[in-house]
Amino acid sequence: MADIKYEILEKIGEISVSPKGWTKELNLISWNDRPGKFDIREWDPEHEKMAKGITLSKEEALKLRELLNKIDF
Repeated sequence: MADIKYEILEKIGEISVSPKGWTKELNLISWNDRPGKFDIREWDPEHEKMAKGITLSKEEALKLRELLNKIDF
């Protein structure tokens, strides 16, 4: 498997912390020198290891916000 290059451009916020210390975060990340995308995934404390996650374009993030705002919590 080829190495994946990433750079965390902006740490937006922490969603949760697991008992093992991994944090689920929302960040703006550049993958393989491409423009940044919004990214939700779990990271180890040193941000060297990551779990599978989801990346969203600005348009997708706006649509997700719209959908979440419709939910009556």
